[in-house]
Parts: sequence; structure tokens; C-alpha cells
Amino acid sequence: DLAVGVHGFGSEKWSRPELFATGMSVGAPPDVYSQQGQNWSQPPWSPRSLAETGYTPLRDMVRAALANAGAVRIDHILGMFRLWWIPEGCAATEGTYVYYDHEAMMGVILLEAQRAGAVVIGEDLGVVEPWVRDYLRDRGVLGTSVVWFEKDGGGWPLRPEHYRDRALAAVNIHDLPPTLGYIRGIQTTLRSELGLLTDDIEIVRASDRLELEQIVERLHEYGCIDGSEPSEREIVEGLYRYVAKVPSKLVVASLVDAVGDVRPQNMPGTGADQYPNWRVPLCDSDGEEVFIDDLPSNERLTSLFALLTGSVN
Repeated sequence: DLAVGVHGFGSEKWSRPELFATGMSVGAPPDVYSQQGQNWSQPPWSPRSLAETGYTPLRDMVRAALANAGAVRIDHILGMFRLWWIPEGCAATEGTYVYYDHEAMMGVILLEAQRAGAVVIGEDLGVVEPWVRDYLRDRGVLGTSVVWFEKDGGGWPLRPEHYRDRALAAVNIHDLPPTLGYIRGIQTTLRSELGLLTDDIEIVRASDRLELEQIVERLHEYGCIDGSEPSEREIVEGLYRYVAKVPSKLVVASLVDAVGDVRPQNMPGTGADQYPNWRVPLCDSDGEEVFIDDLPSNERLTSLFALLTGSVN
């Protein structure tokens, strides 16, 4: 997994400060899930400095990532095209896009992947220029399709047969709560408590309920759940039956979903003083910690994996 950036006090910044733009951080503009935008507190590479080095820092990083791997997932692959730069001391909404030489950067990535015989997966989510996904697809880069984000023209969950084939399909990702938490609306509760909502919370909750009603109806339509009042666990497993029907080249299962976790590992756009990002222990649906040694005998995990093994096309 190749992160979008590095820590401002990390060794990369210490050893090669000339590669980074000063007084800037990268993030993302406002969208429906992060209404105030996001500031990731990571210094951006300077496009000019990268070009002057012949993109060797990018080459070395990708080469190291692929030294012992058959695939690399590039977080926020849109950053190879443009990044949302936020001046120091400004809000995430006050940023602007800075463009990179995507032909050079993607060329480096694809050359290293070819040499390693590896698959490249791009997280092409968020605010995406329409042509970017076509550009990546035409060069053999798999996209990322997440059930909650894939909608048809009427705003309903996209039918599985209409998913992209050149993609990694998932029910959720690290920037969303575990599916059980999402069903319970924890993403709205936490964003409200942290002051991250700009819309009225009741309007957001109404939208959450509508989204869940639509997904449950779609799951019924495709025979992924039974009964008029499915349990939360049945909905979670139904979503994995649903994603197993898509034509995408890869389907991924989330460990937090497999054990029934609720709390998100990451709340995009928050700092350490707001939320314990990446420090949330793995727990079951009752909030009890789940240990790695116990995973092979975890009933919920083995059930979900058996479901996927028997369902994936």
C-alpha cells in the first residue's frame, strides 16, 4: 500500500527537504462525506523539484514497495494528476489544485510495475476529473469501486452487473466506518460530535436512512438477503454476497467487517486531538477486543470468508 504522502517530521522530509513545497499541506476539497474538506498535514512534493530529479524519488519508492509484492495499491492515485494544496494556517476549503506531470509519474509507476510483474490498483475516489479513470483504465491500472459510492443515474445503488471490470471492488474502505457502524449511522454521529457537519444533522440522518433502505431493497432484489426485517449481520453479509456478483477483477474483504467491528479506524480531516486515527483496537460488535491469534477460530470471520469463497465469480 503506497500512501499519498509522508509525515512532515519524517525521514523523507529530513533527508530530502528540497523535494517538498514549504508552507503547504495536501488534503481534499469538501465533498458529501467530508463537508469541511480535509487537511492531511502532509507536505506535497514540488512538481518542479520532482522533474529536476527525473522522478527518481517516485521510482525508488515504487520499486521498494514492489520488491516483495505482486500488487501495489496507490492511495489517492489522483495525486499523480493533481493535489489539493492548502497554505499553512488556512482551512481545507481555502486550498487549490496544483497539477503534476501525470504522464511522467504514471510512466514511472507502470514501468516499475512491469519490471516487477505486478498489478497496480489506484484508489480513484473523491473528486475525480471524468477523463482520469479512462486514462488509468486504458493503461491497465485497476480502479476502486466501493458499494456505498457506486450509484446509478437515479441515485440508487449501482447494479452489480454495471460495475467496472477493471477494478478492485469493496464494501468499505479505511476512510469509512466498518459496515456495521455505517449501518448504525456512526459516521454521522461522529462527524456531528466533532463539528464536521455543515448540513443539519437530521437532514443527514434522513439521507442515511434512505441510502440504507435503497441498499436493502437492492439486496432483496438480487437474493442477497431474505426476510422483511434482516438483522444487521445479515445486511453486512448480504452486502458481501452483492459485491461478490460484480465483474471486477478483484474483490476485497475488510477485517473489521469480518469480526463485526463498529468504530472507524480513520476519520478523514481530523487530527490527533480530535480522533485517535489508526489507534483504534480491533473489536467485535460488542466492543470486545479481538486478537490476531484468535482470528482463525473467529466464527463471524470464518462465516464471511466461507460466504465469499462460495460466491465470488
